[in-house]
Amino acid sequence: MASEKSMDRDRKAEGTIPFPAPARPEDSGDARLVELARDGDDDAFAVLVARYERKLIRVLYRLVHDEELARDLAQETFWKVYHRLDRFDTSRRFGPWLFRVGVNLGLDQLRRHDGPPASSIDRPGRAATRAMELPDPDPRLREEIVQEVRFVLERLPAPYRTILILRDLEGFSSAEVAAIVDRREATIRWRLAKARDLFRQQWERRQATANGGDPDLPTLPDDDEPQEEARHVG
Repeated sequence: MASEKSMDRDRKAEGTIPFPAPARPEDSGDARLVELARDGDDDAFAVLVARYERKLIRVLYRLVHDEELARDLAQETFWKVYHRLDRFDTSRRFGPWLFRVGVNLGLDQLRRHDGPPASSIDRPGRAATRAMELPDPDPRLREEIVQEVRFVLERLPAPYRTILILRDLEGFSSAEVAAIVDRREATIRWRLAKARDLFRQQWERRQATANGGDPDLPTLPDDDEPQEEARHVG
């Protein structure tokens, strides 16, 4: 049986040097997929959707606390991004740009409807447990903590809640969060520190209710931040 090397020599002698198989879209980087999608390759854009859809839905769910609405917003995000591909600078990262569009849609939804439905705070659906991945073996305790975290998060102003969701719950870096919300990284670090402090204060007040404290947790105002922070995200 001819060896692989001898077969290669025969191919070269016959002028039939084999070419490598074309790269599959799923093996390409985001920038290349964007270029292909701009040229009408819908399969390339489908790869981008598959690559980011789950995390985008999770981020949006944590903002609006409605699974179907989060899916609708994710679909709208991809639709907007698809029709704006010609504006995207492929020297920059695609992910933060996508999430900026999605987060803006989620925040706009909250502004129009003055926050998520009350029932989503008091009665978590089947997506609630998935959304908060807290490592505890007791499912009852896990569910209780999930509800408490969600309740306290909803009392934070939207700008701080958004930073906590992106940085602490979804694990984006400070630089990635800065790109998503279109702020300086120093601003993100400042806002994150304050968001964590606000969360701690609200959490402690919430836990005090178990000991007969005031059960009413006020929602914090949105305007307790520097003027630079008052701009619309993105």
